[in-house]
Amino acid sequence: MGLIRKPSQLQVKPTLAVLIYGQPGIGKTTLACSAPEPVLFDCDGGVTRINGAHMVDTLQVERWEDIDAALKEIEGGQDYKTIIIDTCGKLLAFMEDYIKRTDPKLADRSGSLTLKGYGARKQMFINFINRVRLTGRSIVFVAHEQEQKRGDETVIRPEIGGSSVNDLIKELDLVGYMEAYGEGNEMYRAIAFNPSSKFYAKNTCSLPSPIQLPATVNPQGEATGKNDFLTKTIAAYFQKRKEDQERVSDYEDLMQCIEGKVECIENAETANEVVAEIMKMQHIFNSKEMASQLIAKQAKKVGIVYNKIKGAYEPAKD
Repeated sequence: MGLIRKPSQLQVKPTLAVLIYGQPGIGKTTLACSAPEPVLFDCDGGVTRINGAHMVDTLQVERWEDIDAALKEIEGGQDYKTIIIDTCGKLLAFMEDYIKRTDPKLADRSGSLTLKGYGARKQMFINFINRVRLTGRSIVFVAHEQEQKRGDETVIRPEIGGSSVNDLIKELDLVGYMEAYGEGNEMYRAIAFNPSSKFYAKNTCSLPSPIQLPATVNPQGEATGKNDFLTKTIAAYFQKRKEDQERVSDYEDLMQCIEGKVECIENAETANEVVAEIMKMQHIFNSKEMASQLIAKQAKKVGIVYNKIKGAYEPAKD
């Protein structure tokens, strides 16, 4: 097999990169911990606010070196399938602190990063995402929301420093915005993956949106259900990717069959027979339109034309 592959031969990434964001206290970290076999990198000191029934193995981050050391342990074979970063903004703050300590020239007199320093942080951030994904594990980022003016409109976006939000979203498969609806006992939470004029989101696998989130804790603070929303969502994502690839393979097989039939067209009679056969086929994607183009090209080659009134091919008139 050469380096260039057909669509059905493309490798599907075995990992998923997700961002969950919303207002403080809405349950973002608990939702993130519903991912398959997670380890939480608690950059924000919020792990103790999670219901005890939903806590997971946790790294309490105090500096960037803690994250680097933990990643080395995980790369060495620790049995986790998902790394959770809570919050993404604090992760960037740890990176910034590390850059200032190890290369003071990248900070100005006020203590802020220079332009070159921000470039170094951006590259450090991208390298971190790639490093996690190369371990074969999924990554879930948690972020708070912030409002941003876009003309006269207000848009809600993840609270991630500077242009890093754009760098992050490019690398992500899913971006979900969490909101609360209703009040009191009628209140429920939902997450939306489809982008809107109101907020940022990203949905690469046609998940329904918004999705009402199951209640995992009652008003008394007692755990009431299994915390597995993201585990199910990620499983659905990979199942959809598998089905899409199988459908692409079926499309390629169908087009190969159509091309073989079209090549058999030698005159008006065989053209009409081939058209009748192709019309009866179960078409996929744009196979019907592609077949029409192939037939028209072959018809021109053998000197026949389509009579729209008769609805059939006939010899071209001299």
